[in-house]
Amino acid sequence: MRMRNKEEAMSFDLSLLIVDEIIARARAFHAKEGVVFPENVNESSEEDFQQILADHQNDLTYRELKEAINNLEPDQQMQLVALMYLGRGDFSDWEESFAEAEAGWTNRTAEYLLSKPQLADYLEAGLDAMGYRREG
Repeated sequence: MRMRNKEEAMSFDLSLLIVDEIIARARAFHAKEGVVFPENVNESSEEDFQQILADHQNDLTYRELKEAINNLEPDQQMQLVALMYLGRGDFSDWEESFAEAEAGWTNRTAEYLLSKPQLADYLEAGLDAMGYRREG
């Protein structure tokens, strides 16, 4: 595996097919009847979200989505998180968004992303912010 330099890693080059697949799987997982997140997200703790995810460890959709994210290279995971940050409105600039994602990267990125009930919407909005228009 060739290590990418900082400039290469910071550029957005994550396949749109991969992002679309993650969006579709995230939407399918979070739409399931048994996946219920608290309505007041600001008052919920990270532990609450981790417990909700733990309750779905045997869910095939959850496992496939988690595996798809875990199979990405670390810089691709950082790009996915940065895209979510953009879509969520945390940042308006890709470089800042990526820097934050890079600084906070852990090997639990999949769990972090899956704990966001609006992940699919955030990723779609992030693609829009980056100038990528999706069909459908």
